[in-house]
Amino acid sequence: MKNISLIVFVLITTLGFSQQKDSTEVVYKKRVLESTEVDFLLSYYKQDGLHSAVSGGIGSEKLTDLASNIVVAMPLNDDAVLTIDAGISAYTSASSSNINPFNASGASGGRGDDDDDRVIGGPTGTPWQASSGASASDVYASVVANYSHSSDDRNLVWNVDVAFSNEYDYTSIGFGGGIAKLFNDKNSEVSFKVNAYLDQWRPIYPTELHEYAKYGSNFLNSGFFTGVTVYDQNGNASTSYLPSDFTNWNGTNRNSYAASFGFSQVATKKMQFSVFLDILSQTGMLSTPYQRVYFADKANYYIGQSAYIPYYLNSSINSGVYQLADDIERLPGTRFKIPFGTRLNYYLNERVTFRTYYRYYWDDWGVTSHTASLEIPVKLSDKFTVFPSYRYYTQGKAKYFAPFETHVSTEQYYTSDYDLSTFNANQYGFGISYTDIFTSAKIWNFGLKNIDFRFSHYDRNDGLNANIITFGIKFVEQ
Repeated sequence: MKNISLIVFVLITTLGFSQQKDSTEVVYKKRVLESTEVDFLLSYYKQDGLHSAVSGGIGSEKLTDLASNIVVAMPLNDDAVLTIDAGISAYTSASSSNINPFNASGASGGRGDDDDDRVIGGPTGTPWQASSGASASDVYASVVANYSHSSDDRNLVWNVDVAFSNEYDYTSIGFGGGIAKLFNDKNSEVSFKVNAYLDQWRPIYPTELHEYAKYGSNFLNSGFFTGVTVYDQNGNASTSYLPSDFTNWNGTNRNSYAASFGFSQVATKKMQFSVFLDILSQTGMLSTPYQRVYFADKANYYIGQSAYIPYYLNSSINSGVYQLADDIERLPGTRFKIPFGTRLNYYLNERVTFRTYYRYYWDDWGVTSHTASLEIPVKLSDKFTVFPSYRYYTQGKAKYFAPFETHVSTEQYYTSDYDLSTFNANQYGFGISYTDIFTSAKIWNFGLKNIDFRFSHYDRNDGLNANIITFGIKFVEQ
């Protein structure tokens, strides 16, 4: 972290001297940003699936998320722009609600740490339905501030940024900076960026594991489990459940560092391409503390209505029993990632443009992936543009992934999160954009610049599907 801070400081200091030199050589220059611009962004996301990581690789993944952002870009002088991006997101999730699934019939609920989250007459739950606990919903808030400065000839641009985000169990603080150099009459550009994120978990554990950590081997007679019957695989009452593999995490930090290199080139009057390479390193608590794992070499135990145990994996029948975890997801404390790729844009004519993208990804957890996308903006008039799009993604699994109840307790690392599995996905999208060149529509001192609307449908071959709607509107100060 100290090295990254030093690099950013040196870049800023060096570039500061270069700006002083440039300022003596140019008499007139156009402002980088003529006036303040304000973007309002709104998105709605809805998904469904059947491989919840919270339930060990099975269960409902229903989720809805409503997010909004306001982005304000302000010219501080001829050369400098300050951009503030503030956002808030509210979601409900069947998957995360089952951190504490044992209140589906109406208990007051909690985030897995409340001894009194019991339903009168006995707790019930199922991985195929959302619980009514507090972890069923949350709010995520973030803010990013970016300062950029251009040289007098506009051939050198540097920037620094700071970021902060927070939700119930996670806080992130980030900072970084970058530099871009244009040459060859601005037809070529090289860029370099560095970022660091210093994050902190406030771990939430599944209810049964939280109680075990709190009360020890006598936990079945204490706290949440007081008066609660635990059943074995045959539906018989049992006192043998003991998740002895579980321990609380000692460290709760997660630090991420990234360096990005880019090169772009105007190849012809109609074609422009760019290439990029990112190097990312993560350390700390890279596992998610509330994602359950079930071992094939351990006996199964349940809470709820024992009649549903034979139908546990049947989403249409099991409405009243939940399997108790053997442990939580365990992953290495380091991860190294290298994505690289290219973009190519081709201007076919005054109405049609092709935008293509390809990325290859590799990391030392064994995950590899390929991403390819195509967007074709079609200009219908001076004001309206439509843009159909398609994206294909394919991924090879991490070496630590295995499906529900397939891992064994002798393994060092394990996860049943299908985001780390082998899968492929298709995404189809369509959008329409309205541009008011003369900003004739006004609100107070701001003129309407453009409106964007997009819809995308996402399909993954493991059963996950999603729809996302985004809406954006930009105003310019006049």
